[in-house]
Amino acid sequence: MDFSQYPITILLIAATTVYSLMGFSNAALVNKTILWPYYMVREKQYYRSITSGFLHADFMHLFFNMFTLYFFGRNVEIIFSIYGLGGQISYAILYFSALVVADIPSIVKHKDDVHYRALGASGAVCAVVFAAIVFDPWSAIYLYGAIKISAMIYAILFVAYCVYMGRKGVDNINHDAHLWGSFYGLLFAIMLIAIKEPRLFEPIIEQLKQPSLFGR
Repeated sequence: MDFSQYPITILLIAATTVYSLMGFSNAALVNKTILWPYYMVREKQYYRSITSGFLHADFMHLFFNMFTLYFFGRNVEIIFSIYGLGGQISYAILYFSALVVADIPSIVKHKDDVHYRALGASGAVCAVVFAAIVFDPWSAIYLYGAIKISAMIYAILFVAYCVYMGRKGVDNINHDAHLWGSFYGLLFAIMLIAIKEPRLFEPIIEQLKQPSLFGR
């Protein structure tokens, strides 16, 4: 396995893992770097949109995000490189800008709620997943490692789930960040293709004409 093909993904996973592990036993670190809209707005602590993406609530939260980032992130990083889409620089821009963009709705919504806090890389990871789907919309995805569906069907179900759960607000998951991170990743990939390699739209459109419920 040639890690040199996707070094940014490996570095992101390593940095996030180390920082999250530090946060598990360091409440002061978490308080200084978690997404906390109330203080972000009043004290202009905008850095929290980035630092909170390197924190996680527990081992399972961390594992799930980094597992997903590894499989989808390496694909996107390689695709951006081999198709002339800006390579690792574009990939890094996608990830870090997604951390910020995915949090904007939560910051606006909870800017007056001193108790609201959020953490995790999910918004950026969702952006990477949806960017990957643009290039291979009917690839197979295994939900929970067992249920096989196509990437496009997964994307539709995921968006519907985020909207539904976001409106219910019955858990501690930031569904808004998942939703807007996903939309941002989709838009980022499309705009990147349009600017740098518009010829790539032709094979993508051809793929879309051959749908598959369970993926290929």
